Amino acid sequence: MKSPHDIILRPVLTEKGYDGIADKQYVFEVAVDANKVEIKKALEKVFKDIKVERVNTLRQMGKIKRQGRTSGRTPEIKKAYVKLTEDSKPIEFFEGMV
Repeated sequence: MKSPHDIILRPVLTEKGYDGIADKQYVFEVAVDANKVEIKKALEKVFKDIKVERVNTLRQMGKIKRQGRTSGRTPEIKKAYVKLTEDSKPIEFFEGMV
C-alpha cells in the first residue's frame, strides 16, 4: 500500500483555490494513479480532525512544448477538489491564506 504522502503531492494555490477555502473546499495535486477512496483516506490520515464529504478529480493533459523541430509534452497531472463536512475542522495549513 502507498503512503499518504505518495498520494497527496502538493496543494494547488490559485485564485480559484483560494475562493473555495471559505466553503471548506480545497484543491490538491495527487498521484495520477490514485482513486477517490485512496485520496480520501490519505487526507484524513495526513490532516487530523478532518472529515471528507466528497472528492472530485480531474486529469489535466500536459502541454505540447517545442524546441526547434523537436516537440515534447510536459507531464500530465491529476487534481483533487476536496469538500469537507460542515462539522469538520478546517485544514490549518490554509488558515492564514483566506
